[in-house]
Amino acid sequence: MSSLLNNSANLAGTAAPLLKPLTTLGLWSIVMEVWMYTLRIPAMEKYNVKPVPTLSAATLEKSLPAHVQWPAQNYNHLHEQPTYFIAAMLTLTLLGVRDQATVNAAWAYVGLRMAHSVVHGSKNVIMVRFSLFAASSAVLAGLIGRTAWILY
Repeated sequence: MSSLLNNSANLAGTAAPLLKPLTTLGLWSIVMEVWMYTLRIPAMEKYNVKPVPTLSAATLEKSLPAHVQWPAQNYNHLHEQPTYFIAAMLTLTLLGVRDQATVNAAWAYVGLRMAHSVVHGSKNVIMVRFSLFAASSAVLAGLIGRTAWILY
């Protein structure tokens, strides 16, 4: 048992440092989900939106104020492009990559996505959101490029 614990601690530390930003982004998705429901459920009651099986996303969008929808929209976004990040982090980890530049890029991606979420969920300033998205996309492209460079 202690061997398993020591191995797990090693994986989380120096042997597989890319798992930390990967896990952090997963935890952030849960934060966004809580934020979404914290706003959405009371708003559904306030605006008399019944959670019936026929309730569509389009109806929900029309029935609730935009600021209530922003965290939900961002939560959905965290299940789109970040899936490429997940694949890259797992692949790089399996390949044994742990250089500081790659780790820094992974943390930069997570930080940019978190900042994007805060902007989207709070004020939704489009050009700020776009800048954060573009920057995170560039970092992700670099990480995927690094993965491809090693594999091919």
